[in-house]
Amino acid sequence: MLHKIPVWFQKLFSGYTWQIPGAGKVIYLTFDDGPIPEVTEWVVEILAKYGIRASFFVVGENVSKYPEVFRKLVEGRHVIGNHTYHHVRGWGTPTSLYLVEAGLCKDAIMENGGEEPLYFRPPHGRIRPAQAKALRERYKLLMWNVLTVDYDRNLNEEKCLANSIKATHPGSIVVFHDSLKAEKNLKYVLPRYIEHFTSLGYSFEPLP
Repeated sequence: MLHKIPVWFQKLFSGYTWQIPGAGKVIYLTFDDGPIPEVTEWVVEILAKYGIRASFFVVGENVSKYPEVFRKLVEGRHVIGNHTYHHVRGWGTPTSLYLVEAGLCKDAIMENGGEEPLYFRPPHGRIRPAQAKALRERYKLLMWNVLTVDYDRNLNEEKCLANSIKATHPGSIVVFHDSLKAEKNLKYVLPRYIEHFTSLGYSFEPLP
């Protein structure tokens, strides 16, 4: 699994945002697949401890199921992005159904106190051209250039941290997951990752 997305690949799919060029020593933390109790709440507490606002790509079903957890993201003034309602794979989903999924997620966000999302991130990074074309009418399609792979239970915490640090550079968009699957690596890596780059003079910002 690649932690860093190659530049040639980013150029090949240039219609997506992979990083924020010219940002200086700034890193953009993003979290996928929440909100869920305990894990998302822990992330919110860690970010508050370091005075960081981040961006959360939420699954609409989880927003509907755990509205009180979702509202903590809103109260923390984090950016909320659309990650479909059921975390569906674009490659195996008809475009019409995929757009319904995006609409249901948007509705769940707005019905529970969030603003209409500006960003959409396809689950698993998989999206078909027709889906992307339709969604660009409403959203910025947001990818990443650093994948922490925190969800891989065969990847130990130290290696996950080292790989993530090595892949990061100014303007990086970094993906963590506020999920049960990622919890072990997430809880080890996130605070150490923040402290490492803070010590090097970096700042962390939500998506612009």
